[in-house]
Amino acid sequence: MKTDLSVLPKVKDVYITMLPGDDFKKVADKAKELVQSGFNPVPHFPARSIKNLNDLKDYVSMCKDFGVKQALVIGGSSEPVGDYHCSLQLLETGLFKGLKLGIAGHPEGSPDISDSDLEKAMTDKKPFADYIVTQWLLNPDPIAEFISKQSLPVHVGITGPLKISSLIKFANIVGAKNSINFLKSNTSKALDLLKPSDPNDLINKLKGSTENFHIYTFGGLKETNSWLTKNNYA
Repeated sequence: MKTDLSVLPKVKDVYITMLPGDDFKKVADKAKELVQSGFNPVPHFPARSIKNLNDLKDYVSMCKDFGVKQALVIGGSSEPVGDYHCSLQLLETGLFKGLKLGIAGHPEGSPDISDSDLEKAMTDKKPFADYIVTQWLLNPDPIAEFISKQSLPVHVGITGPLKISSLIKFANIVGAKNSINFLKSNTSKALDLLKPSDPNDLINKLKGSTENFHIYTFGGLKETNSWLTKNNYA
């Protein structure tokens, strides 16, 4: 988890992904480094990547001791490595008391869960949460519809300025089928696939629905930094 903090986008909140197989202690250590550097780290707590209650307690305690004030509790995309299979199980432990909590939202559904189960899970999790972070999408229509149905603030997932071909690849991974079709229908020439997307297109279409956006950089920190500065977002 080596990150050059000097290339981080000039924003306050920095989310720390815990990928399948990652050590939660390294995630907590990165959060500590970010706190010390003046950022507001938001570590991920993916249920299916946490073995048991003892590990969860240790992870939460480390984060709180290091000055973490916010967390994102998600199911995660891997097979369960231990006792937890959904984010609600983590939330129900009560261990996150005192932290500002985000939960995941899926305006276009998820390849891992049916739409009805997804809706029930959202209803069950809302009492524990302060806001919702959506998967990153490109089609504004399902996002606006999703926001209109929520009782919590929604932070809309957007990407940094990536090539269209890269966006299609990542959209396939997260199961964002509507956004893939939206992308392809708005790409008139093959050369367009090599051009960087402009996140402002989506932002401008959603300004009437939300003012909160969550950037997925996919490693393109410098490009995202440049885009934020150019648009006076940083």
